[in-house]
Amino acid sequence: MSASGYCDSPWPGEDGGPQRLQNAAGGLKLQPGETLQCVTRRTLLSTMTVLGAPGEVFLLTHSALRARLGLPTTACVERIDPLTLQTVCRSPRLAGGPMWPGGMALHRNGQLYVVYGRYAHQLNRDCEPLASLRLPVDEAYNSFVILDNGLIVTKNLSQQSCARLTVIAPDSLTPACADTVCPEPSIARLSAIGNSVYVVGVRSIFRYHWDEHTRSLRIDPGWRLDYIGASGQSHGWDAVLDGRNAWFMDNGRHRYVYTMVGAGVSPTANRLIRVSQRDCADHEMLEVSGLAGGSVTNPPLVDPQRHIVVAYDSANRFLRAWRFDPQSGALQPLWQKRHFGCASHMLLYRETGELVLNDYRRLGEEVVVLNIASGAELARVRSGGITQGVVFPSPGWGRDLYWSSMGRLARVFVA
Repeated sequence: MSASGYCDSPWPGEDGGPQRLQNAAGGLKLQPGETLQCVTRRTLLSTMTVLGAPGEVFLLTHSALRARLGLPTTACVERIDPLTLQTVCRSPRLAGGPMWPGGMALHRNGQLYVVYGRYAHQLNRDCEPLASLRLPVDEAYNSFVILDNGLIVTKNLSQQSCARLTVIAPDSLTPACADTVCPEPSIARLSAIGNSVYVVGVRSIFRYHWDEHTRSLRIDPGWRLDYIGASGQSHGWDAVLDGRNAWFMDNGRHRYVYTMVGAGVSPTANRLIRVSQRDCADHEMLEVSGLAGGSVTNPPLVDPQRHIVVAYDSANRFLRAWRFDPQSGALQPLWQKRHFGCASHMLLYRETGELVLNDYRRLGEEVVVLNIASGAELARVRSGGITQGVVFPSPGWGRDLYWSSMGRLARVFVA
């Protein structure tokens, strides 16, 4: 599917691209008798890795301690060795502000872009800053998407006031138009397909289309779904766009410190929500585990090839898959796993059907590979540390992948 604003690489941005499909080419291609091993390094709070030219791996980290003192935090970009994870070159500390995991991507123009805190930064492939833009709201901006026309769209993480979309011209790193004020606050990250931007607000999901004639974002007046309604649910997280449907989960408010287990706030069960991209009246909302206090902080994973969606309840350690009809979107239960501590963004290898995700147990995180069609476990490895990851993995350049888990980065590979 198109993501032509990004660099032509196997993984140029978080979730593999703005549709957030979390799908990668290739595969670990695990065979009977093979296992997983990993090498790790401690980091400041690592958010994600992205891939450039063959052998290029970029790592985004940010500081945290200063936030506890009420001081602005900063970010850093490194190009790292693809095998040892050691630093090859590093940016200076990049201005940020309020703390929240930001985002990084390689643009089709060959430059790196970072949004962290209330700043956007442009860097070259040697991690040298080229330009910076101070964003208009004194709040954390939670990453960005690149449209097919090359424009960068970012949004403040807002809980009380209405969210604002800022559109940035990549070459000059200046605003491309006046900010667009959303109809409600929004905490989730943006998603995009083509030149359309999808926003999961705290009550509804809605979208904007880039109007080339007026050089502005225009809200789609016929496409908006109030997914909260009269329920007791809390806000939704990032939407996955498969070209037919938008998929996301709700009950996003939680008390995460180092694990999502038991961190739910709402007394209700969290839900998987499907909304047709053609007609928002065509939608479905299903409880994931059915257990009270259900909560997540991330999106589901969609396999358009096998017509499977995987969702989870992190607070109750529950994982579930459905098969969906590619025409109607109707869901049928496929498999489920209790006592499975998934909380992070996931990774699916399209060709092999290998699903990579985390399982938090025994006060530690393990990276696990499942067969997405059956749920059968293929391998797992303990990646170290007591923190349950809630951020972004990426594939590697061979039979390996990179797993970011806040204070630790791991390269997981087939032994």
